[in-house]
Amino acid sequence: MPTAAVAPGFRRVAMIGKPSSAGIAASLRELRAFLDKRGCKVLEEGEAASADLAIVVGGDGTMLAAARDLVRHHVPLVGINQGRVGFMTDIGQTDMLRGIGAILDGEGSMEERSLLDAEVVRSGKPLLRTLALNEAVLGKGAQGRLIEFSLSLDGEYVYTLRADGVIVATPTGSTAYAMSAQGPILHPAVPALALVPLNPHTLSARPVSVSDRSVIEIVLVRAMDARAHFDGLALADMAEGDRMVLKRSADTVRFVHPPGYRYFATLREKLRWSEALVKNPEPE
Repeated sequence: MPTAAVAPGFRRVAMIGKPSSAGIAASLRELRAFLDKRGCKVLEEGEAASADLAIVVGGDGTMLAAARDLVRHHVPLVGINQGRVGFMTDIGQTDMLRGIGAILDGEGSMEERSLLDAEVVRSGKPLLRTLALNEAVLGKGAQGRLIEFSLSLDGEYVYTLRADGVIVATPTGSTAYAMSAQGPILHPAVPALALVPLNPHTLSARPVSVSDRSVIEIVLVRAMDARAHFDGLALADMAEGDRMVLKRSADTVRFVHPPGYRYFATLREKLRWSEALVKNPEPE
């Protein structure tokens, strides 16, 4: 979705991170001292629902958990990357104070990201209701055998597949698990979802992008063992006949970016696009 300028006014700021990590604990202490000097009211993680801004120190997994917890409270989030890749935590540790200072001064931008409302239904009754910012996955369980499922879109039958499973990814999640399964990268402004089969038992099954206004229904037809995953955080064991129903949530996650943030610059950095060409340009 398009970004919008951020006005100054983040006075109540929550800090979220895992203090069990020495590096993250040190960053949290440094950040607290900085926020105190800026006159901000610093809130603990348990108070984040009432914050004007939540600062997440860690990796994408920590950001995912925080976003899921705070989306209903409409709290904007900004990430300090201390993980491995950091698609959602776009301020580097060395730029932490400068980036946060600029955001507090109103020099950042805010971007809304869509997410999924997900439901697992068994015998007509809800088994699980949850959210997915990255992806919903129906996959094989511990026995490692192929599962069989059917997929429908707005009530229209699409296909039945035997596979390791299927990923339904949002644009945010298109650079996560779905990308490792050869799914498409969806720009955050594209109102779409990616349907990505996992090792299908046919050569003709390919990833498909569909409108995010669609209601997706996946029925488990046959399986010895199967499981549903939502952002890797919410899980449900699936039985034959269970249905996974997915639709775009009415809520959105709001990410705050520092000045100079560009989506494709992030992709170039994280995925190392053009790296060989820059370092070893072709001779004229």
